[in-house]
Amino acid sequence: MASTEYLRVSDLHAFYGESHVLHGIDFSVNRGECVTLLGRNGAGRTTTLRALMGLTGRRTGSIMLNGRETIAMAPHRIAQLGVGYCPEERGIYAGLTTEENLLLPPRVGSGGMSVAEIYRMFPNLEERRNSQGTRLSGGEQQMLAMARILRTGARLLLLDEISEGLAPVIVQRLGEIIRELKRKEYTIVLVEQNFRFAAPLADRMFVVEHGRIAAGIAQHELAGRMDFLQEMLGV
Repeated sequence: MASTEYLRVSDLHAFYGESHVLHGIDFSVNRGECVTLLGRNGAGRTTTLRALMGLTGRRTGSIMLNGRETIAMAPHRIAQLGVGYCPEERGIYAGLTTEENLLLPPRVGSGGMSVAEIYRMFPNLEERRNSQGTRLSGGEQQMLAMARILRTGARLLLLDEISEGLAPVIVQRLGEIIRELKRKEYTIVLVEQNFRFAAPLADRMFVVEHGRIAAGIAQHELAGRMDFLQEMLGV
């Protein structure tokens, strides 16, 4: 059965004030697929996620989400179309408990996970459900940031550097969760510096350099492109 295109980004330019950061990004993501944006710091990967959410300044080009053009939409409208953004800084409210943080965002779709389903996927969060946000470890905060968007009903997940600074056992668990989400046909765009974490999860990888896509690599091509990735990324 042919894959269904869920997201298509065409000639995407993005600006922060006078700073021109993205210079014509082009890529697509199929429904239920995980793609990874690879690149060095400053290449434009995080800005790409922010541009998809409408969180940069001026944007030009085209962002087609499930057949709808979103380039001119406000961030809240994009979220209402089922896009969940997990930023690198996580955005956990320190004065709220784990469960209060989890229940805070509004639902944007009918298919959101229940709290019980989320706690089955993230048992650490159930154990810490009454703990203040300030008392959670970095790994628990990252799990909470991911869990929070799953409850909303979002089907496209934009995940920014979710493994950064976390213990290997937590990184391994996050990888298992992404595989589980793929089985549930979530569509995922993953920005990662940790190549060894990201590469096995991705159906396709896009190398971002100077605000453009420099290369696209499918999972089955990976072994033959390692010299290229070594040169581009230093992996």
